[in-house]
Amino acid sequence: MTQSLAKNIKPIHEHGANVLYQHGTLALLVPGLLEGTTTIGELLKHGDTGIGTGEGLDGELIILDGVAYKVGQSGVAERVPDDFTMPFANSHRAAFQYQCEREDIGLEELNKKIVEANGRANTFFSVVVRGTFSFIKTRAVIKQQAPYPTLVEVADRQAVFLRHDVKGTMLGYFSPVMFHGAAVAGFHEHFLSDDHTFGGHVLDAVLQRGKIYSQVFDTLVQHLPVDDPGYRNHDFSQDPIAEAISSAEGDIRPHNE
Repeated sequence: MTQSLAKNIKPIHEHGANVLYQHGTLALLVPGLLEGTTTIGELLKHGDTGIGTGEGLDGELIILDGVAYKVGQSGVAERVPDDFTMPFANSHRAAFQYQCEREDIGLEELNKKIVEANGRANTFFSVVVRGTFSFIKTRAVIKQQAPYPTLVEVADRQAVFLRHDVKGTMLGYFSPVMFHGAAVAGFHEHFLSDDHTFGGHVLDAVLQRGKIYSQVFDTLVQHLPVDDPGYRNHDFSQDPIAEAISSAEGDIRPHNE
């Protein structure tokens, strides 16, 4: 374990690396507004790194080094084309700075230490963890068909995967509590193995040994799908937004292993 350098990490304004771009909100997924309203090609104009989900919650997306991968119900990562559509995603221009090295630490404790070291509970930032995970549990949503179910109903339509001794990259975004609904308060993390055969939305993990890098944002660009009739006309006042997001982003019982 090394001493964290997080407090020295500041927003980098060159090349717009201080900006987090987000299309859609997690809140719009709650009532089942799952139509794709942007494309990977458009998203990549705003960054080379990111996460999201496809139309109909078609898998878990992770973008690294300008390449987008989707992890579907097989658990295997596959590249997606520029015309792949999404209801929700975010991206940024990577300018990660070394924070520290950790070993033999669980996901909850790791995330807690990252926030404490950053001293940025009210700030958006991204974290990359590269290393070996002695255990990791991920999930992938099974693609839904219109008419789309609500986010809570999808909880029974997901595949869960367990792996041991996996080398890879965990990419996460931290959002402040005050933005819960636009995003999920706290961490939202996706994983991609180095051999690209495994990944998904991270539910739990134990980092055997790895390096942590952080990137802080001082600007959030929120892009809304105002041309989509379903979004434009929906009454969100009747939706249990906070509860549904918290439930959907947490652990669920396995659909398959």
